[in-house]
Amino acid sequence: MEQLHLNVSLLRRRVPNLTKAAKSVGLRPATVSNLCTGKISVGKTEVRTLVALANLAGCSLDELIIRGERYEMIETGIKSIDLFAPLAKKGTAGLVVARPGMGQLVVLAEIFHRLKNHGYKIVLLHPEGDYPEVSDLKEDLDVICYTVEEAEEEVLNIGKAKEVLFIADRSYVIDGTIVKLQEKWTDLKSVTTFLLDLKGEAIDENLPYGPLETLWHFDSDLAARRIYPAIHPLQSTSTVLEGANLEQNHFYIQQKAKKHLRRYKELRSIVQVSGMDPLSSADQQVYKRGELLEAYLSQPFYVAENFTGIKGEHVPLDQTLRDTRKILDGAEDHKLAKELMSIGALL
Repeated sequence: MEQLHLNVSLLRRRVPNLTKAAKSVGLRPATVSNLCTGKISVGKTEVRTLVALANLAGCSLDELIIRGERYEMIETGIKSIDLFAPLAKKGTAGLVVARPGMGQLVVLAEIFHRLKNHGYKIVLLHPEGDYPEVSDLKEDLDVICYTVEEAEEEVLNIGKAKEVLFIADRSYVIDGTIVKLQEKWTDLKSVTTFLLDLKGEAIDENLPYGPLETLWHFDSDLAARRIYPAIHPLQSTSTVLEGANLEQNHFYIQQKAKKHLRRYKELRSIVQVSGMDPLSSADQQVYKRGELLEAYLSQPFYVAENFTGIKGEHVPLDQTLRDTRKILDGAEDHKLAKELMSIGALL
């Protein structure tokens, strides 16, 4: 049976005071609340209730109801990922880079290091060819497979009792292997797939991996300025950000941050050429806060401690949301961007 969910983000955006509005059309606020949290199934809800909600939101029933699986977020404690492109549990995540050296394998190694401590088992289908950089991942791997058949069997065995992170090269997507494997793993506890682009070719294609639940786009400008992880906040995305999947406060802060960083990036090109003088006082404030937020989203990793000499930091999503809002609201305006570089949470 197809899974149905209420598009809560759309509903709350269109109807700010939902409780009062629900009462005004004869709906019980408790019923609407339980629909929004999933305590009441959309499939068992009276049609007149759904029609009334759609009318309040000024949308169609198709827009109000999300069909398909609801994706749960795997919280990583990595600020830029959890805020802008959360990892979708049981989904497929693709990593897009323009060229080697932008940190895709370091980000993966960090995620594996963190999630292994939460009971995940990690299985790598080793790419064909000579890729010595893959050794950077091996410390936290549980199983390395060298054939598709071996990978299928290992995940089937482990996935009955444990949650699995499965890594494969993009070449296995192109020939249809990944889709076939995922179809065989649907009844397992949880398999989340990561796709690598070790040749650096995917950046030139519109759909480099096919359908994805999570896409992390690496930013050459951030990497050049040594702001890591160099994950592009505007081009990275996740199905967790859609509709009923996302908690409302996260949606609001994420959207506000993206809008601010988009303007900041536009202003940066002016400042690089002509300095701050051409900017209005309002734009100078936008630039200042964008610079602070960009610096704050950098983060020291546990797996890089031996190279950087900086202790790795884990920042819970709730803390990231609070800190981001403080920066956007001006509470950190007295600080310099360099004070927020490579830190965890705000002090």
